[in-house]
Amino acid sequence: MEEVPPGHVAVGRITTAWGMRGGVKVFPLVDKRQRLAPGSSVTVGGERRAIESSRWQKGIVYLKLSGIDDREAASAVRGLFLTVPESDLETLAEGVYYRFQLVGLAVRSTAGASLGVVTEILSTGAHDVYIVQGERGEILLPATDEVIKEIDLERGLMVVEEAPGLVPEPHKEQ
Repeated sequence: MEEVPPGHVAVGRITTAWGMRGGVKVFPLVDKRQRLAPGSSVTVGGERRAIESSRWQKGIVYLKLSGIDDREAASAVRGLFLTVPESDLETLAEGVYYRFQLVGLAVRSTAGASLGVVTEILSTGAHDVYIVQGERGEILLPATDEVIKEIDLERGLMVVEEAPGLVPEPHKEQ
């Protein structure tokens, strides 16, 4: 699997070629449509490319990137990330985070119990769900104010309220 270069952020992943003129289908990893809009640029496979056209449809974006002019060239970049320098990202309002900032955070309960690390974020209709992997197995935490009590990026920490049934009991030694 391709790694995102240090100092860059993945904003999408190319899923397949689209059409005969080098178009690609992209699964977006950002909520901001202007990040994948015509006139902006991204890095694909180490090369900077301008976005010549884009069309959003049902959660997928169809892009035409500069220098990718036929189906063969589009197929060659299948599976690659579209990245941008982290410094190009706009500053978000307080309490709003980019996904890359949350993945990797240590998760603790308000009582101080270690629950694991955020490994993935699922988008659902109502709210995001944070997938946490730890000694208790996989935990699915809804990204709501009732559950998520604190996010401290500097300390690399997310503090959550342990609601009954939400977090499995620790494994007991026999």
